[in-house]
Amino acid sequence: MTATIPPTRALSAGNGTPVAGGQAPARRRPDAGPWHAWKRRLPLMPALAYMIVVTQVPFLVTLWYSLRSWNLLVPGSNRFAGLAEYRAAFDDPAFRSAALNTLKITASAVVLAMLLGVALALLLNRKFLGRGVVRTMLITPFLLMPVATDLLFKTTIYDSNFGFLDWVLRPLGVGQVNWLGTHAVGSLVVVLVWEWAPFMMLIVLAGLQGEDLEALEAARVDGANAVKTFTYITLPHIRRYIELGVLLGSIYIVQTFGDIYVLTAGGPGTATTNLPYYLYEQVFNNFTVGVGAAAGVIVVILTEVVATFALRLFSGLLEASAGAV
Repeated sequence: MTATIPPTRALSAGNGTPVAGGQAPARRRPDAGPWHAWKRRLPLMPALAYMIVVTQVPFLVTLWYSLRSWNLLVPGSNRFAGLAEYRAAFDDPAFRSAALNTLKITASAVVLAMLLGVALALLLNRKFLGRGVVRTMLITPFLLMPVATDLLFKTTIYDSNFGFLDWVLRPLGVGQVNWLGTHAVGSLVVVLVWEWAPFMMLIVLAGLQGEDLEALEAARVDGANAVKTFTYITLPHIRRYIELGVLLGSIYIVQTFGDIYVLTAGGPGTATTNLPYYLYEQVFNNFTVGVGAAAGVIVVILTEVVATFALRLFSGLLEASAGAV
């Protein structure tokens, strides 16, 4: 005959109330609660306040200007106009041309920069003598100031009389070509690719560094050539890195202004006028603050849409990397 042992009883903390099972109720952690959460966020508050003042306040001011019809040359023209300035911007053929140029320049520069970046990343992923020196030299264009790069191309490479490009092509019968006049879009895209290909290369190279070497060795043992290995193993692995580079590059290149201002000034005609340069012309040349502000808001909205996709992709990339680790 076995005796039934009653469950032990214990005193709860603080009030002496017995609790069945000998388990005291869970105590509240001293670091829990809203005050502790705010204490952890408190050191970030100055940076957050600075970002709000620097980015959000100017955007709100721009939004306010975009709702007003204001020409600096016309006294008393500063009045509320609602969405009329947005309508005027969309009805302007120059705005539509600038939007088309923005898509054309951005897409061409991003695609070419990514293709060149992937090729350079594959090169640097291999071991060879002097790889560190080559890597440093390839990264250098991304570290240079854009204005310095633009002046270098404009005065040293694209010059029709003393340019390096004409000197190289002279044996082929090409000489004294006004590259920035007759081939403005192509010349601008070349400069953008020169600036952003190292950025794409670094992102793809980071993906290649985490590639599974055992899978590559297995493919090599099975007789797969370099093209098949890249297509079926390497490319799927770096696909997310390529997407990240394309999206981040698009965010930055769509805002290109300094390169156009220094190299072509939007010309010839409006061939290289993109949306940021169109905004500049409306405000500082035509003095139509309302239309320029409306164009600025449109550019910000388009950039935010692209940035949202980029941030989501980047978050997914981090989660995938954390899961792999």
